[in-house]
Amino acid sequence: MIVVVDDRELVKSGYTSLFGREGVPSAAFDSAEFGEWVSTAADSDLDAVEAFLIGNGDQALELPRAIRDRSQAPVIAVSETPSLESTLAFFDSGVDDVVRKPVHPREILARAAAIRRRLKALANHTDIGPIRVYSDGRDPEIEGRTFPLPRRERRILEYLVANRGRRVTKQQIFNAIYGIFDEDVEENVVESHISKLRKKLRKRLDFDPIDSKRFLGYLIDWD
Repeated sequence: MIVVVDDRELVKSGYTSLFGREGVPSAAFDSAEFGEWVSTAADSDLDAVEAFLIGNGDQALELPRAIRDRSQAPVIAVSETPSLESTLAFFDSGVDDVVRKPVHPREILARAAAIRRRLKALANHTDIGPIRVYSDGRDPEIEGRTFPLPRRERRILEYLVANRGRRVTKQQIFNAIYGIFDEDVEENVVESHISKLRKKLRKRLDFDPIDSKRFLGYLIDWD
C-alpha cells in the first residue's frame, strides 16, 4: 500500500486513482490527519505500507521524522518548486528521495523498490527453495520456469516470501494486498485467493509449501 499525504483533495484523489490503475492500493491523508494517524496506527497497519508519498502541506517537512519513529518504509517527497532550496529542505527533513512533478506512478513505485533494496541490501528477487519471487512486478519462477499468477495471488506470494519463516494473519495479508482503508472488499476474499494459490503451487511442486493454522495465520518456509 502507498500512503499519500497532501492537503489538496484533488491531488489526493488523483494519486489514489493512478495507483489503483497500477493495481496498487493506496490511502490518502491531509498533513494534519496523517500526523495523528501515523502516531497511533497499529503496527500491522504500518507494516502494510510500501512507501509514503509526501506532497504539499503546512506540516510536510515535519512528517518524515514522525514516520521514522514508526516505520522504515521509503519516504518520497514530491516537489512542485524546481529549486535547490526546496529539494535540500526535503532531504534535511529526512526523506529518502525527492521527485518533481509531473511523475508517473510507476516511477514512484520503482524508486520505492530501489530504496527498499538499498535499505535491506536485497537483490530484486528472493529465492525460497525452487521458487524465485521478484520485487519488480514480474511473475515468479519455479525451477527456472515462469509461474504465471493473477495480480492478487502474486502479491500474496510476494508478501508470504517477504515474511518467510514468520506467520502472518489473514488481516495482515488483506492490509498488504488491498490496503487498510478498503471497505468495499470483504476480508474473507483473502482465503479464496490463498486457496487458489495453494492449489497451483501444489500442482507445480507436488506439495503445498504454505502452512496454515487456524487463528494463527499462514507461513511459507523451506528447510
